Amino acid sequence: MLTLLGTHRQCCDGVTRRESLSAGALTLLGGGFTLPNLLAAEARKPATLRPGKAKNVILLYLLGGAATQDMWDLKPDAPTEIRGEFKPIDTSAPGVRICEHLPRTSKWMHKAAVVRSVNHKAGCHNCLPSYTGFEQPMPDQHPRDSDPPSMGAVCEYLRGDGEGLPDYVYMPCWLGWGQVFRRAGPYAGFLGQRFNPLTTECRPHGDPGTKPTPGKPVVVRGVPLLPSTEFGADLTLDRLNSRRTLLQQFDDRKRSPDSNSSLGGYDRIQRRAFDLLTSSRMRAAFDVSKEDPRRLDRYGRTLFGHSTLIARKLIDEGVRFVNVTWDLFWDRVQVDYDAWDTHTNNFEILKTNKLPHFDQTFSALLEDLDSSGALDETLVVVMSEMGRTPKINANAGRDHWTHCYSVVFAGAGIRGGMVYGASDAQAAFVKDRPVSTTDICATIYQCLGIDPNATVPDRGGRPVSIAPEGRPIEGILA
Repeated sequence: MLTLLGTHRQCCDGVTRRESLSAGALTLLGGGFTLPNLLAAEARKPATLRPGKAKNVILLYLLGGAATQDMWDLKPDAPTEIRGEFKPIDTSAPGVRICEHLPRTSKWMHKAAVVRSVNHKAGCHNCLPSYTGFEQPMPDQHPRDSDPPSMGAVCEYLRGDGEGLPDYVYMPCWLGWGQVFRRAGPYAGFLGQRFNPLTTECRPHGDPGTKPTPGKPVVVRGVPLLPSTEFGADLTLDRLNSRRTLLQQFDDRKRSPDSNSSLGGYDRIQRRAFDLLTSSRMRAAFDVSKEDPRRLDRYGRTLFGHSTLIARKLIDEGVRFVNVTWDLFWDRVQVDYDAWDTHTNNFEILKTNKLPHFDQTFSALLEDLDSSGALDETLVVVMSEMGRTPKINANAGRDHWTHCYSVVFAGAGIRGGMVYGASDAQAAFVKDRPVSTTDICATIYQCLGIDPNATVPDRGGRPVSIAPEGRPIEGILA
């Protein structure tokens, strides 16, 4: 049996993408291709493009709600129960100070902009706003086909032809996998699930002899994995090409001058399936075993470090939008109960676990991109779905807070070495120049040369803005 690259998510007709790309079932490569909803896909009109300095984006997503007042927006003059344990340090950008436990990152702040006034009212742990700019509270956090599309899905949609490697890759697992709880946000929503990201799998684990407990996480090891792309014993590349040629002949007979133009959706899936199956470039990008050990050490031999290194390699192969999430793992496997959701022992967790590994990986990424010249055409963004309370709780932790937090931009299209917006004296509420999640999305689109005012069709064909009422943050744009 030949299995094509895919994930467990559902296609538009209810069939999983992995099942729809299974040659053994003879749906794609041999018999009829039975995706009626794809064959009836709506006609699409690409959004208006503008010149942009960024060719691609690497989004580092810190799931759980990072305490950004302990990273990017410290308040050393606030009362003890507000300011916490960490001290700010100077950086390579005059006047920009960040946490003492981010010493490597401090050397790259001349390439970065910190937005300290992000806020939304769409509910805690709601990832939909940060990925889509949609800020309405939802009844739950599960993805829906009626959701607006994520930024990565819009990039995938705008590709049009569907040839070559995907434009949108999501690592290391689907959002919420570690809690057995699929979260809304990074999907294509009403654009159709064929524009969902290529999502990897992972097998996270800790070091031998380590066992995490709430408030005391361990280092999460592992590598993001592509689902099987191996040829079966009886299927060679020549036989695969023969099947493709035969299928194309049947397709030509089916088509007529008045054929439905929506057949393009079927062609897109078919071409992508063959491209991924035969792509040595994709497999090579995910193979860290052949990497220079010194490069692995620089990024960090963690799941987050390996995923970020692979993201770096993928943009070299032409992938336009790569997401790396620092996810929570506590229900599926016994590693990392907390991630960035630090209700307990916030400072101990950040100091000994989260900040050192983030600092190592983020600085390695910027150094790698900068030394090759790729930082001039790559936008790097660090964000969470929310922030954390200004007041420290009785468990030495910080609780959920959406009223004010920070997002960091670096690289292509960004005026480095600056701070935009301000929180109040306790990092509780926005004091100056508020920024919505829609503004964050609009800024990313602007850097990519995608018109933030562009629209895409919903399921009924009605035009919907990709960044509703969002405005690019002109103050940080180069």
